[in-house]
Amino acid sequence: MRFLRWILIGMAVCVAGWLATLGAIYLFGRRDTARPAGAIVVLGAAQYDGKPSPVLKARLDHALALYRRGVADTLIMTGGTGTGDTVSEAVVSKRYVVKQGVPEGVVLTERAGMTSLQSMRGVSTIMERHGLGSAVLVSDPFHMLRLRLLAIRVGIRAYTSPTRTSPISRNPAQERRHVLRESFSLPLALIEREP
Repeated sequence: MRFLRWILIGMAVCVAGWLATLGAIYLFGRRDTARPAGAIVVLGAAQYDGKPSPVLKARLDHALALYRRGVADTLIMTGGTGTGDTVSEAVVSKRYVVKQGVPEGVVLTERAGMTSLQSMRGVSTIMERHGLGSAVLVSDPFHMLRLRLLAIRVGIRAYTSPTRTSPISRNPAQERRHVLRESFSLPLALIEREP
């Protein structure tokens, strides 16, 4: 009987922890803490034949708005080259913002990252190389808490600014699915090790 009680207590603790994680992801995604920083970092998303996907475009447009507000003078684009792609997400992102009038010289690229942790490690190296002390991270709301925690892990002083125009954010059912998936991805990402 005591063993069963301990199992039930353990299950209750796990469920409570998961619900707290779910709530934290949702609430953190509603916060915009953008402020003047060394760089604006855009987390990669899919690109199709050299064009940003709607999700990536929403992130880039949000970063452009921050850049034009004077939040930072430098943009860092992240994202590697996916299977079957000939160009990285970071390069596609850079081309997009340059076409929107951003000087090419202020856009840096992290082209190797295939996971959020790999991208954030690459960003940390780029920031150190260029003497950038802080960053505003741009992605979808569901992604912000994980990014903030990964930034702390790799030594980046970071603020978050989620886009509100992503197709994911505009579709409540899709947003719920992403938040739910993130509630399982977040703990795994925090213990992820580099290969």
